Amino acid sequence: MAKGWNLEHSYAGLPKLFYSLQNPVPVRAPEIAVLNLPLAEELGLDADALLGGEGAQVLAGNRLPPGAKPLAQAYAGHQFGYFTVLGDGRAILLGEQVAPRGERYDIQLKGAGRTPYSRGGDGRAALGPMLREYIVSEAMHALGIPTTRSLAVVLTGEAVIREDLLPGAVLVRVAKSHIRVGTFEYAAQSGSAQDLRALADYAIRRHFPELSGRKDRYLLMLRGVIRRQAELIARWQLVGFVHGVMNTDNMAISGETIDYGPCAFLDVYDPAAVFSSIDREGRYAYENQPGIAQWNLARFAETLLPLLDEDREKAVSLAQEAVTGFAKLYRAFWLSGMREKLGLFNEEPGDEALANELLSLMHRHAADYTNTFLALTFGNAKEGALFESSAFQSWEKKWRQRLQRQEEGEEQVRDRMKNANPAVIPRNHRVEEALKAAGQGSFSKLSQLMGALAKPYAHLPEQRAFAAPPPPSTEKYVTFCGT
Repeated sequence: MAKGWNLEHSYAGLPKLFYSLQNPVPVRAPEIAVLNLPLAEELGLDADALLGGEGAQVLAGNRLPPGAKPLAQAYAGHQFGYFTVLGDGRAILLGEQVAPRGERYDIQLKGAGRTPYSRGGDGRAALGPMLREYIVSEAMHALGIPTTRSLAVVLTGEAVIREDLLPGAVLVRVAKSHIRVGTFEYAAQSGSAQDLRALADYAIRRHFPELSGRKDRYLLMLRGVIRRQAELIARWQLVGFVHGVMNTDNMAISGETIDYGPCAFLDVYDPAAVFSSIDREGRYAYENQPGIAQWNLARFAETLLPLLDEDREKAVSLAQEAVTGFAKLYRAFWLSGMREKLGLFNEEPGDEALANELLSLMHRHAADYTNTFLALTFGNAKEGALFESSAFQSWEKKWRQRLQRQEEGEEQVRDRMKNANPAVIPRNHRVEEALKAAGQGSFSKLSQLMGALAKPYAHLPEQRAFAAPPPPSTEKYVTFCGT
């Protein structure tokens, strides 16, 4: 299994406060359920070797790849607004794979057994939630949204006890890093000033190397993280993605989407949509995601105050100014993306109102979010309560007049819209269909779904079956954390 592994361990150079050395706990009968061949190649790993007899042993944690130095990371987080000390309760970082082009990626086993941070948990994971993360994270990558990725899901041959006995699995997660807002909260709460500075300097070297050595590097890092999150959340909103559990321990400094627990995509457009079984107050509803991101970033900024300036009042002022800037950045990213979805090349002051008017009409008429934009893209907005309403027809007239006030022609407009409006998203009912079949031992539906999601902007005929909204139902779609 030496082929392709090129592991380093820069995170282990941090103070011991931030991690515990921990080997994965072996499983009974590992078997690869799904392997991401393109990602394996990108990482420089030998896919044939991974698919061989020892591959499942390594990807499940029974055997360590050459150079591995496994550890569990410590962190904290505000969960639904309340601070808690946490850590990798079921995840083991094998190391950082340095890919052929020089990029550095964490290789983490999720569901690899108990750690010092398990807090009474079994450290294991069920097949369904691990496959959900595989499906949605790879779909997000295909949509062009920064995200952690999934290299493999491995069956363990063991059952895990949740509400029922479920097949166990290990997810092999790949990330630019697993440093979270909650990692900084942990440093500020449990560590020394030197520990906090060590973490900040490490995060800068890892994610903002151009800032290394600068006197104002901590303020610039804060601004950089804010900018990345503003763009990330805007991209979520533009495709109708609901994360479901935006705790500070689920916000990555890298700007990647992390932790696909009770996540889902909008079918019918509803700003108040909540899919998580535990979000009873709607804290993490679709419309609240930008505000929650800003709240999380304020917690991040608070941890950096000792590094921003020796004068606390000045440090607070610098932090407040940076965090306040999130709203303007988010609005700019969202509006830019919405202009693309509507085929607009130039900018006019009324564009935001035009977009919001369409969204309001979609909400009023319970229109499908993704398919409404597809109908506009291909000029087939004819049937359905939304398109038949006089209010929409009035809006469409204003939109077409707006399109005429730019130099680009109809073909250019359509191409722009095709590249911004996906033909297919991970429809919740399709994901559930694939998960149910996989739980019964059949992975064909999963394979078909992944094939359809691989090129969402290709608009291929074979994707149409996966673009259909779910059949009418009186039951609200609910997702679970999968712990």
